[in-house]
Amino acid sequence: MRRVLLSLGLVLLWCIPASAQVAARRALRIEDYYRVKSVGSPRISPDGQWVTYTVSTPIEQTNGNAVETWLVRTSGAEQPARVRHEGQDVSNPRWRDDGRLLYTHQDVTWTLDPAQPGRPAVREDAPERNGTLSPDGRWLARAQEMPVPQRPAPAMTEFQRRHEERFQGDQIDWYPFLQDGQEFPAPNRRARPPSEIVIEPADGSAPARQLTRLGLQPQNLRWRPDGRALLFTADEAYLDELAFGHSDLFLVTVDGQLTRLTDDGFQYSGVGFSPDGRWMSYVRSLGTDTIIAPPRLENGGPEDLYIRPAAGGEPINLTAAFDMDVGTPMWTPDSRYIYFTTGIGGETHLFRVAPTGGAVEQVTRGPRRINDLEIDRAFRRMTYTVGEFEKPEDVYAADSDGSNERRLTDVHRDFLAEVEVATRPAERIRWNSYDGTPVEGFLLFPHGYSPQGGPYPLIVMNHGGPHSASGYGFNFKNSLFNAHGYFVFLPNFRSSTGYGDAFKWGTWGGWGENDGEDVVSGVDHLVARFPIDRSRVGTTGHSYGGILTNWLLTRYSDRFRAAIPGAGESNWTSNYSLRDGAGGTKETEFLGPPWDPKALDVYIRQSPYFHCAGVKTATLFVHGKVDYRVPLSGALQLYTCLKKQGTPTKLLLYDDMPHGIRGHWNNVHRMMHELGWWEQYLKPPLGEEK
Repeated sequence: MRRVLLSLGLVLLWCIPASAQVAARRALRIEDYYRVKSVGSPRISPDGQWVTYTVSTPIEQTNGNAVETWLVRTSGAEQPARVRHEGQDVSNPRWRDDGRLLYTHQDVTWTLDPAQPGRPAVREDAPERNGTLSPDGRWLARAQEMPVPQRPAPAMTEFQRRHEERFQGDQIDWYPFLQDGQEFPAPNRRARPPSEIVIEPADGSAPARQLTRLGLQPQNLRWRPDGRALLFTADEAYLDELAFGHSDLFLVTVDGQLTRLTDDGFQYSGVGFSPDGRWMSYVRSLGTDTIIAPPRLENGGPEDLYIRPAAGGEPINLTAAFDMDVGTPMWTPDSRYIYFTTGIGGETHLFRVAPTGGAVEQVTRGPRRINDLEIDRAFRRMTYTVGEFEKPEDVYAADSDGSNERRLTDVHRDFLAEVEVATRPAERIRWNSYDGTPVEGFLLFPHGYSPQGGPYPLIVMNHGGPHSASGYGFNFKNSLFNAHGYFVFLPNFRSSTGYGDAFKWGTWGGWGENDGEDVVSGVDHLVARFPIDRSRVGTTGHSYGGILTNWLLTRYSDRFRAAIPGAGESNWTSNYSLRDGAGGTKETEFLGPPWDPKALDVYIRQSPYFHCAGVKTATLFVHGKVDYRVPLSGALQLYTCLKKQGTPTKLLLYDDMPHGIRGHWNNVHRMMHELGWWEQYLKPPLGEEK
């Protein structure tokens, strides 16, 4: 048998005064990009005694990553151990129900007892179960693709066949035919085979048996605690190329009795049962087709946590008074509480609510984001990573009520001992927009910042979405800009999540208007409080952050000396047909398709391209050449407008890159050129420094 090596991660402590360590630290450099590791995928063992996680290091030579697997006790009493097999790192760590660690080495699965590190790893010859095991251990359930009858090709003459074979191009009669990250044209989703739910005995004593005949694609299979039925979701839009779609709830017994539970235009996700079998639970939100159907709704509504009696009865909204979107529900074993995570004010925390009703309770607190959270089988212990502005993430453990927290890893110790990522902690900033709306954001300080120094240039970093939020978490690019003497401002303008439903939909029918005022009023607020040079302000962002940047540079050109829109749109009338999907956000938030006269007014009013006259802001456009989410055409149109007016402008286009520009080489190259743009246009010329 082969042996697996668990090597202790020893920490070398240099005996020098803390003050000397701080004094010796230097500012972040772009070369440090390949030194910053990523900690992720924490998985807690079923008994809550162990956590496995991965550490990923970017490798310049390969443009890839070196990934290590580690193991640590949740008590934090021992140093983490690196899991290696015959001297090589392993991958895909996960836990077996009996508490043994599974991992992959050279495409072979091995198991290891973490409590006995000296024992050899055992090869797992039996294939891993393909499906979801019923609570009583009798059945495995899965959604299985079904064969689709093929129509015979039409008969052709020899002449027709020759010309058909000579054809070079595409013939398209389906919609949508664009999908970001896929080759053009994207496959016809109607041609994808349907799936049906099948079950088979867990011991393999009989063949699989088909339970459903919906002709759809069931997802989110969840067993009822008695093992006699499955709750699942399915979307009928699979059959309709023009429908935006929404998933409904279905229940099927092991005898094949199917019940459709919903058909109301809502979207259902996060489905499950309480362990005592009394309740079904799910997250419910509005479906797009419901929003745009007459009479058109005025916003996208909340995402709420519901339960309904498993024996039948009316659904109950447990979060009607909780004005935040709900994450995936998790039941406690005693069925007394449902836990979930959600974003709130730039933070992410764990919450809980009782199925009997009452207020939603916040479990974890503090200026941070709780990410990748997992809880053990008994709901006693949990693990997660913590996002903070001033350092990359590490792995933590705590009791499930949030108490007794301990940090289990210190992956970045050596790096942070050498590099001063932040001169001072980021500051939460609150101000009132021009119309009096309270807004929040975060300010990151220049390296070596002094209140008596400056005035410093400011970079506004707009988040994507638009329904997301900036918040606690280390970002190398932001820290690099800080290291070169820039304030970086992260505004959570209207449309951001974590500030209530009305705030989330505060840009409905007017992308750029309220949120644009929130940004500019935030800059005014900062200039009045900090040593910021009002004449040297830049704005940037990717996706919606690039869209808002295009709005700001065309509507507030006198306020921004430089701009870097990443993957930004400028012409919504062309975007409707040229982007992937079916125009869902446009038919909702732009109040209809562009051939609707009322909606067309919105498209034109919100398009920076139609308002680009007189722009003086020096602009660097960054875009992937095969971006089908926010097509390149939007950047090309606005670039042309600025170029024709003599405005300093440049295109930075990445080959073969979709909406998310990927790869370490591209990331570093992009940061080099973005920093160069700021240095050229936001810093005083040589000899004119203040």
